[in-house]
Amino acid sequence: MTEPDHALSARNRRELSQLSVGKTEKWPRTSRRADRVAAVLSKRQPDLTVVLENVHDPHNVSAVLRSCDAVGILEIHTVYSEEERPPSFARTTSASAAKWITVHSHDTLAECYAALRAQGFAILATAVEDRSVDIYDQDLTQPVAIVFGNEQRGLSREAIDRADILVRIPMLGMVESLNISVACAVTLYEAMRQRRLAGAYDAPKIPDGLRIPMSEEWLKR
Repeated sequence: MTEPDHALSARNRRELSQLSVGKTEKWPRTSRRADRVAAVLSKRQPDLTVVLENVHDPHNVSAVLRSCDAVGILEIHTVYSEEERPPSFARTTSASAAKWITVHSHDTLAECYAALRAQGFAILATAVEDRSVDIYDQDLTQPVAIVFGNEQRGLSREAIDRADILVRIPMLGMVESLNISVACAVTLYEAMRQRRLAGAYDAPKIPDGLRIPMSEEWLKR
């Protein structure tokens, strides 16, 4: 008989704390740091992700990463089919959030969407169109990938047409859209609100067999 996940989490945190004693690295691997890493990973949401299509400003990408880390996203996806891929995403503007988010890079949108659908994600594209629905009316507790587009052009026609659902953030002013990093933060916090109400953060979603080695790897960063 296996132990309940919460019991394993407590035991594994103690094991990680013991492994951390006596390490001499840039960041001391104290029991407090091990507990923090274990606690953060226990809240990560592998069934919630973001796709950035041709977002060219590294500072916007970094701001998105900061929001992703804040709501518990584990991985994001980027597609650069028109813009040049940034050489790196600035850790200074993202408050080092880039260290804690895995970024998957794709050369084509079709490749990205295929990979997401193979993992069971529904694809929600953010676009202001007649058939777009209010983001607050969507169930964001299910596996969803939310797609955001270029700062000037928005999403490509391909990204819109191949999506499962088009969503929009309600706007009551003269301007019809938000900055991409702001739009992402608004959307992700609605996802977090729904997921907290549904208890999605109450128990780890990453299996112990993956989460424990991941914790040890995070302690080396």
